[in-house]
Amino acid sequence: MKIKVLFITAFLTIGSLFSQTLQSPSEFLGYEIGARFTRHHKVVDYFKYVSSTLSNVKLEKYGETNEHRPLYVSYISSKENIADLENIRKNNLSQTGIISGNAKNKKAIVWLSYNVHGNEASSSEAAMLTLYELVTTKKAWLENTIVIIDPCLNPDGRDRYVNWYNQVKSTPFNTDQKGKEHVEPWPSGRPNHYLFDLNRDWAWATQVESEQRIAIYNKWMPHVHVDFHEQYINSPYYFAPAAAPFHEIISDWQRDFQVEVGKNHAKYFDKEGWLYFTKESFDLLYPSYGDTYPTYMGAIGMTYEQAGHGMAGLGINTDEGEVLTLKDRATHHLTTGLSTVEISSNNADKLNTEFVKFFDNNNFKYKSYVLKNENEDKTNRLKALLDTHEIKYENTKNGTVKGYDYSTQKDEKMTVSAADLVIHTNQSKGKMVKVLFEPKTQLVDSLTYDITSWSLPYAHGFKAIASKNKVSSSKSNQTNLITNTIDKNAYAYISKWNSLEDATFLGALLKADITPRFSEKPFSIAGKSYKRGTLIILRNDNRNNDFDVKLVDIANKHQREMAAVNSGFVSSGVDFGSASVKPINQQKIAVLSGKGTSSLNFGEVWHFFETQLQYPITNINSDAFGYLDYSKYDVIIIPSGSYRKVLTKTTLEKLKKWTRSGGTLIAIGNALNSFADNKEFSLKKKKSKKDSIKANLTPFADRERKSVANLITGSVFNSTLDNTHPLAFGYDKTYFSLKLSGTSYEYLKDGNNIGYFNENSKNISGYAGSMAVKNVPESLLFGEEKIGNGSIIYMVDNPLFRSFWENGKLFVANAVFLLNSDKLK
Repeated sequence: MKIKVLFITAFLTIGSLFSQTLQSPSEFLGYEIGARFTRHHKVVDYFKYVSSTLSNVKLEKYGETNEHRPLYVSYISSKENIADLENIRKNNLSQTGIISGNAKNKKAIVWLSYNVHGNEASSSEAAMLTLYELVTTKKAWLENTIVIIDPCLNPDGRDRYVNWYNQVKSTPFNTDQKGKEHVEPWPSGRPNHYLFDLNRDWAWATQVESEQRIAIYNKWMPHVHVDFHEQYINSPYYFAPAAAPFHEIISDWQRDFQVEVGKNHAKYFDKEGWLYFTKESFDLLYPSYGDTYPTYMGAIGMTYEQAGHGMAGLGINTDEGEVLTLKDRATHHLTTGLSTVEISSNNADKLNTEFVKFFDNNNFKYKSYVLKNENEDKTNRLKALLDTHEIKYENTKNGTVKGYDYSTQKDEKMTVSAADLVIHTNQSKGKMVKVLFEPKTQLVDSLTYDITSWSLPYAHGFKAIASKNKVSSSKSNQTNLITNTIDKNAYAYISKWNSLEDATFLGALLKADITPRFSEKPFSIAGKSYKRGTLIILRNDNRNNDFDVKLVDIANKHQREMAAVNSGFVSSGVDFGSASVKPINQQKIAVLSGKGTSSLNFGEVWHFFETQLQYPITNINSDAFGYLDYSKYDVIIIPSGSYRKVLTKTTLEKLKKWTRSGGTLIAIGNALNSFADNKEFSLKKKKSKKDSIKANLTPFADRERKSVANLITGSVFNSTLDNTHPLAFGYDKTYFSLKLSGTSYEYLKDGNNIGYFNENSKNISGYAGSMAVKNVPESLLFGEEKIGNGSIIYMVDNPLFRSFWENGKLFVANAVFLLNSDKLK
């Protein structure tokens, strides 16, 4: 017995000494947390150090950013749980039906995500503190809990902010709000490399960080997920419960447990006298946040917001005369992080029980969503997105389906074939299916934090039916590999034009010095009919000896099917020598960036060209834009922004002269304000109908709610396209546009109204204010103002929004390649 007691005593002593030898973040880094910002690689170094020192911490690299910074998650639990980590993971998935098996899980799984916005930088500092406290003073919670920490979701943005701050900060730090260290330069550290807001990208996974994170997230499917943020400097700390509106699929348990989490946090904040608020501002609706995406996947998804943001630096005077320090901010995040783990550990059994219940998906109004496969490229893009989220899909069987028609907004019938796609709600992730495919989002409150419509059939451009009955289906067919062969007798090769993949193929041809043409009119040849926009690659335009080899190689790489024809004499339509069959020359493209430019919209354009179209552009700083030699470029794109100091009278005159010589100027979103109601251009704003009461007699308490009557917060409207115009080649006559603003413009009187909202256009899905919606009918969507040999393209709605509105992207490619590109400049 003495030996046993001595052994236990010795073990406890060694364990105590071992804990004492583990360095805290401050000891490891050589400075106190809060004394400076820690660069990302040093944050990673600390997590590596702890995982190499302790057997109850495991570090896993799950990806890499565009700027080649590593992405890691750390698993923290008891030594026994870490040894059994894979079984715990599988048990958790099998109890939901995501993988086969009927095992039960008894461990709570808590995922803490830090620094999704790079300049909200206190959270990565807090991540290190949280790791240390969990493995030293809070080990008891780890007996029944797996804690997963992602210390930095956005390393590129974080280092952009930290590097800038370290360059400009005063020593000691200056707390004056007007100090240079509190005024970030464009584009700020908030977004990632391509200037995307990663907190709006969870569902769409357009960015490498999101795509890689979703893969590992879906391997675990945690019960609790927290996204740590910062808001502006004068706000108290925000934590759960969230604000309305809540999406209807959110369970009572999810809402109730958020209240319990909030009460647990309040206990610690009350003790310290720290201010906080709940149930305001941050709702649970838009599905692509770091709180909503996990919520729709069964977790208790929450956002925590600490005052600070990129303005705060190491310390700043708030409007209340207090100094808000980085140390304070990190301490507050540490407190809520630990409190989250505590209450989750105390409720591990209930978390698992309710988590399993969430995956019962038998009672939805719509049992199946059927999408017509009229465009294999679009279908493959949607399949890839569903694969990312591990959502199952199948093919319909030949026959007819009946249900809500997304195009007509009525119950209709649709003939289907074995090529059409069906996604059932009766699957483990059926609630996410409902959220992503539902025709209309149910809104219980018009005051929301983001867009209110995102339905994938509209975003991807599908004819679709939502059926109240489960549609008969079979497992999805495999896509056949396209293999083109060389035909030395070919007069021309023909390739379709109706998808982004076609545009990427075109860009590859141009980069390989192959000159294609496109037909402005439909035609038939060799027993096949072709639509406007069809690419025609003539041997006569490409007299290189390796023409066939290069062309076929590029087509096979991009999986484009080409038809070889031995003559340019068509059965109907225009022959290949017609003036309506125009060459497409290499386009030199400039994109405005910098101060005044919306960093988000610039990022969407940059990302589109660089990663999707894979065609080179030149990014031009707005400070130099007025002095630019425009003649070097064929296309100039002006993203949404506020350009009063950039697009001056002189600069606009230069742009108009350049356009007259054959250039294509593309203006998007708010950039149209620089052209509207200017006598030099034909664009006119549509005037709102004035309220008959001049004085504002609305009670103060109701003014915020009344103000939304003038807003459109990301909702879908049906529009009409003139698809005989090159800008709309590849589209049908109807297009569903995501409107992000209540600003409307008159039809062009001197120009081409290519996309427009006619007198019958209406709000299809999402919130649109009663006043703003009146201005949409008989207004412009996409227009072309011809100036001399060139064009100004007005894009009222942003077709590249967050890169998830897939059906808008071809408009940009059309504007770049099919307008004014037939003549070398």
